Amino acid sequence: MNTTNLEGKVAVITGASRGIGRAIAEALAAAGAAVVVSSRKQEAVDAVAEAIRAQGGQALAVAAHTGNSEAVGHLIARAVETFGGLDILVNNAATNPHFGPLLTAEESHWHKILDVNVVGYFRTVKAAVPHMQARGGGKIINIASIAGLTPLEGMGVYSASKAAVIMLTRALALELAPANIQVNAIAPGLVKTRFSQALWDNPALSEKVLAGIPAGRMAKPEEIAAATLFLASPAADFVTGEVLVMDGGQRWVAGKVS
Repeated sequence: MNTTNLEGKVAVITGASRGIGRAIAEALAAAGAAVVVSSRKQEAVDAVAEAIRAQGGQALAVAAHTGNSEAVGHLIARAVETFGGLDILVNNAATNPHFGPLLTAEESHWHKILDVNVVGYFRTVKAAVPHMQARGGGKIINIASIAGLTPLEGMGVYSASKAAVIMLTRALALELAPANIQVNAIAPGLVKTRFSQALWDNPALSEKVLAGIPAGRMAKPEEIAAATLFLASPAADFVTGEVLVMDGGQRWVAGKVS
């Protein structure tokens, strides 16, 4: 059995315009899945879908803000209408408008971060699950962060949101297991994307950051995508409620055990 063959499967990936989300969409498409790529801006996901189709894959681009229930419903409906069903959901869209000491955050920061990073995941899952049940099962992969296990300096609100994503994953895994829907999370450390460019593009800052990663480097988006492919595939049919940490050993530095 080819355990990473996703032929005949339909996947929705949020936050798919670049970085980790785009790499995941490309990996699932290469494995045979029809992918629906989504982010807030239509032109951004149009480019991703076009690139996937150019490589022989099936792709549909749908703009949707996961902070809006109506937009999320439209996203899932378009996926089902276009490809006939839904088997895989990857929640990757996230935001972080606050950086600094936790007590300098405003309530508006909390509302924005939790609404997108946590409630947004809930919205997509709630819209997707009935269609997975109609197919006899499915896979939900939530992109969390090591910040949800060990708080990152200056990112207290974001860390709290990612901790919530981990608990949301475990609660959903328990509730959806009887429906043959596996729910797992991936908790990356630092990944070399445009989002983290301020870190890796500054030699002095990069040296300091890398000193805290035993592997001596940041992860590549393609590595996160490979782990997502595993969790979305039949190879992970008996894996649910788990958090796959991908941080090059970062969380074990200086005795930080999570």
